[in-house]
Amino acid sequence: MWVFDATPLIYLATVERLRLVSRLDGPCRIPEPVHSEVVTAGLEEGYPDARRIEQCIDDGIFEVVSVDESSLVDRLQRNPNVSDADVAVLACAASFDATAVMDEATGRLVADVEGIETRGTAYLVLRCTKRGAIPVSEARETIDAMIEAGWYCSPDLYSKLVRKLESFEN
Repeated sequence: MWVFDATPLIYLATVERLRLVSRLDGPCRIPEPVHSEVVTAGLEEGYPDARRIEQCIDDGIFEVVSVDESSLVDRLQRNPNVSDADVAVLACAASFDATAVMDEATGRLVADVEGIETRGTAYLVLRCTKRGAIPVSEARETIDAMIEAGWYCSPDLYSKLVRKLESFEN
């Protein structure tokens, strides 16, 4: 099972590759605070990616879930460096024993401390490529398009991604 933070949703939707997540094993969930941020507020602001995310929810690719109060939520909310959306993603991932899909370093660090597995947007693209859901060329185009759209990827990570994609061709 996968619980999505805003950044992976926004950038995969921006480059029109969000439906790739339907190729992952297990359900894909979006916590209500993330939905409010990326869909509700996004639609109000007129962002095309918000409509794409909403359509994937309507098509059953994602399920929007509530966040139950817990000691983890209380503890994470006291950390000023963790956003409400990140708290929701981490709490949902913990309660469902799922993988949190998030790119931000702070959220991933907190997840590590709490014993919550995380994966990033690039991992999802690589996983779908390795499984044959998309060809290597399309994966490379996806990564490049996300970077062009503003998704942050360090030069070192980009080199690793390209090498990994090239290894799938052999």
